[in-house]
Amino acid sequence: MSLGLLGIKSLNLNTKTIVMQNSRRRFLQNASLALVGASLKPSVLWSKESVAAKNKMLIGIQLYSVREDMHKNPLSTLTALSKMGYHHVEHANYVNQKFYGYDAVSFKKILTDLGLQMPSGHTVMTPKHWDASKKEFTDVWKKTVEDAATMGQSYVISPWMDETARSSYDGLMVQLEQFNKSGELCKANGMKFGYHNHNFEFTEKINGEMIYDLIIKNTDQDKVMQQLDFGNLFGTGARGADWIKKYPGRFASLHVKDEIKAEKGEMNDGYDSTTLGDGLVDPKAIALLAKKIGGTHHFIIEQESYQDKTPLECAKIDLDRMNGWGL
Repeated sequence: MSLGLLGIKSLNLNTKTIVMQNSRRRFLQNASLALVGASLKPSVLWSKESVAAKNKMLIGIQLYSVREDMHKNPLSTLTALSKMGYHHVEHANYVNQKFYGYDAVSFKKILTDLGLQMPSGHTVMTPKHWDASKKEFTDVWKKTVEDAATMGQSYVISPWMDETARSSYDGLMVQLEQFNKSGELCKANGMKFGYHNHNFEFTEKINGEMIYDLIIKNTDQDKVMQQLDFGNLFGTGARGADWIKKYPGRFASLHVKDEIKAEKGEMNDGYDSTTLGDGLVDPKAIALLAKKIGGTHHFIIEQESYQDKTPLECAKIDLDRMNGWGL
C-alpha cells in the first residue's frame, strides 16, 4: 500500500482513530485487529479456470486514498468512485470483523449494488496471529481469511512486517514460513496471500542481504504474491523498474503512485505522493513494464497526499490518466 509505516504499537484503537491518521505509516503503526474467532468455511476448489478468471487485467483504487471520505460517509464515497468509472476497490480497513463498519455480507452487497468488486484488501498479519503451541493460525486470522473469501477477494495482503519478526535472520525465516502457511490457508479458500512493501525492505539488510530479496526468495510463488509499491521505495533510491526486471513474473499486483519532493514526506523520506504523471516517478512506464514482464494484472491506484486538490478530485484524475495508458 503504499502506506508509510513505522510499526504496530497498539491493539486498542477504535476505527475513527485509525482512519484519521495523517499517513498510512501511522495508521498501521497503531492499528490491528480486534476480531472474534470463527471456523473457516469449506475449502474452495482452486482450479485453473478460477485462477484465470481472477487474473484478468484490472484498474482499481486503494481506499486509503480517500480515507477521510470513507470515514465520514462510506456509501457516498463508494458511490462517487463508481460514478467516476471505478469498478474495483482495495480495502484498508478491516476491524472487529467489519469492513468500514459493515460485515462482509453487507459490504459485498453495497459494492455489488454500485457495480464494484473488491479483489484485494490490506490486513496486517502479525506474529500474534500464529499459535506456536498448536502450530496453526489463530481463529482471528482464520476469520480474516474467511471474510475475505466471502467478499470474493483474490488476494489477502499484509502491508507490513513487525519489527520483531525481522530483527534476525532466524526470526525473518519464521515469519516468511508463516507467510507460506497463510498462502496455504488462503489457497484452500480460493485465494492467495500477499505481501505489500514499504521502504525498510530496501534499506535494511540481514546477513548482508536486502530484506526484500530475502522475502522474495523465501516465499513460495504459488502461495504468496508480491504487491509492489514503487512509490514507497522511491525515497530509498531503489527503483520499481529495477526490481521488476530482477524478479520478472513475481508481482501480480502493483500499487501505482507518483512522487514529488516534500519537506518531510509521507514516509519521512522527503517525498509525498501526487497525481499520476505530475511527479518524478514515470508511473506509466513502470506499469507497462510490469504488465509486460512482471506478471502484473492488478493495477491499484494509491495517493496519500493531494496538494491543492481533494482526495476525490485526485482519484478522478488518476483514473482518467491510467485509462489512457493502454493497460
